[in-house]
Amino acid sequence: MLSLFISDLHMMPERPDIARTFQEFMRGKALEAESLYIMGDFFEYWIGDDAMDSFHLEIAETLQRYTATGRQIFFMPGNRDFLVSKVFCHKTGITWLNDPTLITLDRTPILLMHGDSLCTLDVHYLRFRRIVRNPLIQNIFSLLPLTIRRGIAENLRAKSRVAGSKKSQTIMDITPDAVIQSLQAHHSLILIHGHTHKPAIHNFTLANRPYQRIVLGDWDKNGWYLEYNAGHFKLEHFPIQTPDKRSGSSTYVYNDASATSA
Repeated sequence: MLSLFISDLHMMPERPDIARTFQEFMRGKALEAESLYIMGDFFEYWIGDDAMDSFHLEIAETLQRYTATGRQIFFMPGNRDFLVSKVFCHKTGITWLNDPTLITLDRTPILLMHGDSLCTLDVHYLRFRRIVRNPLIQNIFSLLPLTIRRGIAENLRAKSRVAGSKKSQTIMDITPDAVIQSLQAHHSLILIHGHTHKPAIHNFTLANRPYQRIVLGDWDKNGWYLEYNAGHFKLEHFPIQTPDKRSGSSTYVYNDASATSA
């Protein structure tokens, strides 16, 4: 059974190249799989289903066309798009996943997380995370006019960029203790997450037991996906589709350069 995992596309109207590449991915590589896992920050931000414009509707149609084939899409919200609703999931035929979620592939338990909750040294962000994930705060936000919600989202994006530029990479990265605690709490030897934009497959041993932490890549200059097939993981990337300025056409090429693990 072939399963694919993607994360951190950060899709928005300002980056149509990423949206086009995702749509080509769904018409190409994704059709080889039986299931696709979207591990958060699929959108750059989400302020409510009522704020969907033609850009978001086109992405929703792409998701719906894929699930209409009988294939499955599983969606886990990230720190940018945690307001995507289960109503949206129902309309597109995708299945909502809580963060964290333990799945089983080929009788192997695999822990899935977006990854932001693993950055335990960033105490200011975790405090903010607890506030905005509060259902009461989310309900109040949803009642605000669209213009105000959009302004708040843009302001938070700007502050996030400034704050990120001032924080050390250590603070913004995951902490090993958080990884180990999460794996042990869910009785899993494998963790898949995104968020940090540092794609890699990490193998380590603890108490004579082999563990894996697989980090999904973000979509910017390259698109990344993790392939699981018959007990094997392969992390691959390919160039983001860009317009050909001479002809107006676009290119879309898969690159076999990858990180692999048996």
